[in-house]
Amino acid sequence: MSTVGIVVQARMGSTRLPGKPLLTIGGKPMIRHVAERALAAGARDVVIATDDVRIVEALHMDSVTVCMTSPEHRSGTDRVAECADQLSWPDDRIIVNLQGDEPFAPARSIRQLAELLAESGEPMATLVTEIRDLAEFNNPNAVKVVIDARGRAMYFSRAPVPWPRDIPGTLPVPVWRHIGIYAYRAGFLKQFSALPPTVLECCESLEQLRALENGFGIATAAALAEFPPGVDTQQDLDRANVFWASREE
Repeated sequence: MSTVGIVVQARMGSTRLPGKPLLTIGGKPMIRHVAERALAAGARDVVIATDDVRIVEALHMDSVTVCMTSPEHRSGTDRVAECADQLSWPDDRIIVNLQGDEPFAPARSIRQLAELLAESGEPMATLVTEIRDLAEFNNPNAVKVVIDARGRAMYFSRAPVPWPRDIPGTLPVPVWRHIGIYAYRAGFLKQFSALPPTVLECCESLEQLRALENGFGIATAAALAEFPPGVDTQQDLDRANVFWASREE
């Protein structure tokens, strides 16, 4: 991980949970939890990408760099691209894009993702986990990914795909849920951020489809360590606090 940079995205404008980065888990702002997970992965650089000074004031971490980014970015990947440009990272620098609402992201899987990108030869990589519950399969908030025989993503969707036509109401085997963590090289980020939003990206509201629609490959692998659910709603936050308390016992 000595050549890897981890960029944590953190913005205050969540529609479902306003002010999310500063909400507390176990008495500590969520953004500090995520930063600590990134540091635990052993990256060369850990950067917080934000457009709000309140997030900067809540960090108080000398080992973390802050990049103040434009509030006009169309996607999180565009925000990470601005950070790479501000920091003058070379084109071959591996960058892991860690969402600011993943307070329990396992360090082992963050390292796994960086290694996957380095070994795959693809410009982008991400992690997946198997869906074993029919309700999750049908949940539009759980993004599904269809994977080819070489482990590359073919499509991402909020819809239940692939659809088991002959036995509706059952789970296809296997079916994968996308974990919202990415890795790419800084040079690819420059290309990606220069591309206009695409039809499928806008339809599904999934930025990774911009890469696929433009012919870029995305390597995938099943996460070696499970990611506990991220925090998108008040219910998720309550569950995160319960989970944290159980770890403290």
